[in-house]
This record gives sequence, C-alpha cells and structure tokens, in this order.
Amino acid sequence: MLYAITSQFIDDCQQKRQQTRPAHLARLTALQDQGRLVLAGPHPAIDSEDPGPAGFSGSLIVVEFDSLQNAQAWADSDPYAGIYAQVTVKPFIQVFPK
Repeated sequence: MLYAITSQFIDDCQQKRQQTRPAHLARLTALQDQGRLVLAGPHPAIDSEDPGPAGFSGSLIVVEFDSLQNAQAWADSDPYAGIYAQVTVKPFIQVFPK
C-alpha cells in the first residue's frame, strides 16, 4: 500500500538539514531503486522554486510499504528525524496519474 509521509521542520534547521541531507537522499534513492518511491520533495517556506535563505518548511514523501507500522518505522529512523517538529504517516490511494 502507498503511504504519504508529511513533515514539518523545526525553525532554523537549514544547517542541520544540509548536514543530514546526503543520508536522507540515500534512503530515498534505495526506495526508488526498489520501485517503491512515487514522489518526494520539500515544501519551500515561500512561494518560490528557489526559496534561498527562507529555506524549506517540511516535506512530502509518497512511498509503498507493506504496512503502516513499517512506513512509520521508516519515517522514525530518517536522518531528518532530528529536524522534524512533526511527522504524519497516513495510508494513501493514488487515483491520478495511473
């Protein structure tokens, strides 16, 4: 089943985010290589594709896991876990595109 993992970053986390980003991206690449990653990306803190110093406010990942518990465990062990103020993991049904 697909799961939507949404997160909100803590304030002033851009430096720590940059430090942990390679490990975070490596985990996403592994899911992509397994054919389980639908999409992933950050939410800019401002209405811009390049938010510059405003940075990012959180992220969205849509990924396939065999259970909600496994999706939650994956999210809980993310290298970004230290910069998350909140993480929500919910089942997701993709309607479009098919």
